[in-house]
Amino acid sequence: MRDLTTQRGTKVRGRGHLLNEAFFQNHHEEAARILEGYPVEDVLRVLQGTSPKNAANLLACITPPVAADTLAIMPTDLLKQVVPHLSPSLAASLFQRLDDDLQRAILFRVPERYAQEIRSYMTYPEESVGRIMDPKFFVLQEESTVREAMVQVRIRAQKDVHDVYVIDRTQKLVGRISVRDLLLVDPEEKLQSVMVQDLPTIHPLESREEIIELFGERHFFTIPVVDLDKRLLGVVRNEAIIKASQEDASADLLTMVGANKDERALSPVWFSVRKRLPWLQLNLLTAFAAAFVVGMFEGTIAKFTALAVLLPVVAGQSGNTGAQSLAVVIRGLALRDIRPSQWLRVSGKEVYVAFLNGLAVSATACFAVGLWSRSLGLVFIIGLSMIISMVIAGLSGAIIPIALKALKQDPAQSSSIVLTTVTDVVGFFSFLGLATLLSSLLET
Repeated sequence: MRDLTTQRGTKVRGRGHLLNEAFFQNHHEEAARILEGYPVEDVLRVLQGTSPKNAANLLACITPPVAADTLAIMPTDLLKQVVPHLSPSLAASLFQRLDDDLQRAILFRVPERYAQEIRSYMTYPEESVGRIMDPKFFVLQEESTVREAMVQVRIRAQKDVHDVYVIDRTQKLVGRISVRDLLLVDPEEKLQSVMVQDLPTIHPLESREEIIELFGERHFFTIPVVDLDKRLLGVVRNEAIIKASQEDASADLLTMVGANKDERALSPVWFSVRKRLPWLQLNLLTAFAAAFVVGMFEGTIAKFTALAVLLPVVAGQSGNTGAQSLAVVIRGLALRDIRPSQWLRVSGKEVYVAFLNGLAVSATACFAVGLWSRSLGLVFIIGLSMIISMVIAGLSGAIIPIALKALKQDPAQSSSIVLTTVTDVVGFFSFLGLATLLSSLLET
């Protein structure tokens, strides 16, 4: 009987575990709301008893301060299993709530490839909003009542808190309410019904000038900083803006007397020459590469002089296509909308766009060339070469900046020169190569 009872107890516990797993998997938002009312140690015990993916989903939905405190005490084995299931931007925003020493200690315990990706979301350029952002903001969930919000303000908020930011269960910013307004509304109202929804926001990679303009237009104590998915990352406080403005003014004074190593309008002549000459020399090499390709088909050009007239058309269209793709991808990398690991998806999209644009542009070009030359062979050659060159240009515009980023180089500085070489060479080679292969069509 005792053995049977033990077996039945084991079955009941097993079924209870399965029910918990199903609840966490299908209703993790509701589970998170329950969990965040418990002490951090109890939250950790629950996470230890579920799958790593469920644990990550729960962490993603729990209020950020509770989630960050839970990560701080999480054992190494669980960290290694849970962190890979968190999005890098979310993990970074949670880690930034912790002290620097604790951040380094946790990231040291996480698999290196995930740690590197998370660090990339924790570092911002010198003059960006992210550098003056405070990641330790006070935040509550939208389904909380005003009464619950006031309790949390008394327990957890700093003494100088002015604004309570409201988020949904995906950590996206949905509104704001001031602490003063909390005292004036019905305690049983939900925050989502009394909050202000029309908020100015800014991306962490925007320049400080942008945030200064926002503070000038809207006289707030803080302005929220969000990523491209509207996930709340931090706030910029007005005192931080005052300090940043003073630093910028000092930097401008230094620039006026030439104490900045970046070139300015009145920089010394030799300084400007040293900055510009290497790129001009590199440009010359790329021009020679394009000229070499044209020289390979000198006989074909001499035989069919119309090709020389149309060469700039093909090269120009491929160059513009590559430049469009390059601008979109560099912006995506700068705003961290895409990562080097997504190169296949990004390049595939740009190739498809370039192909569709190539079809439309080549149709127009074929019509114009047909009216001008009355040669069906020339129409076919320029139409096909334009599609080929634009597709390769679109691919190059996507791949080049991503490859430079992966190699730890600045894509904005070097991509355009590499792209110009590729588009010129490909444009000339595709047009003149097809003309040589299909020269019999040009003779009719």
